[in-house]
Amino acid sequence: MSVSLSKGGHVSLSKEAPGVTAVRVALGWDVRTTTGADYDLDASALLCGKSGRAPSHAHFVFDNDPTSPDGSVEHAGDNRTGGDGPGDDEAIAVDFTRMAAEVDQTVFTVNSFTGATFDEVENPYCRLVDESTEAGLARYTLSGGGHHTAQIMAKFSRIKGSWQLTAIGEPAWGPPSKTSCPPSTTTSDPSVPARRSTGWSRPVGGGDTTA
Repeated sequence: MSVSLSKGGHVSLSKEAPGVTAVRVALGWDVRTTTGADYDLDASALLCGKSGRAPSHAHFVFDNDPTSPDGSVEHAGDNRTGGDGPGDDEAIAVDFTRMAAEVDQTVFTVNSFTGATFDEVENPYCRLVDESTEAGLARYTLSGGGHHTAQIMAKFSRIKGSWQLTAIGEPAWGPPSKTSCPPSTTTSDPSVPARRSTGWSRPVGGGDTTA
């Protein structure tokens, strides 16, 4: 049974889906119903350590660099006509058995390639799927829109040896950093409040913010 998440909610894979080792983070949205050009949203993932820093630029996974160095995260490819039919628009697969020990969290984001704001994007969502059975494990539907061009959707955190998915739903602006997780995602401990992100290019502790 799929768990419905609200902003800030989380689900433990070891409790809700024991034995699952490979999942797919699927993102979707509906086609524009207002006037204006069609929008193209791009999903990406950033693998970071406990410090909130990525080990390298190669740990930023997107359509043009689709696989993480350890092979644990793989982008399914860019869908430039997203929203024009039923089902998910972009997907990123995660194999926890291949995740390097240095990776403590993986953050999933969506960026508007065409510059459309989320006021214009219809019904964006993020859902978690068991790769082996195609069963839905969790779903998070964003609400409220906003005049921003990117969204921090969700993250996986390694907590006491198991993995937890947290729905984030924080707005962001500009291209994502390839080396630093957004400030709102840098804690893996659910008892520690996360700092609010003011955008992709605000790194944790400085460093490169180039997209």
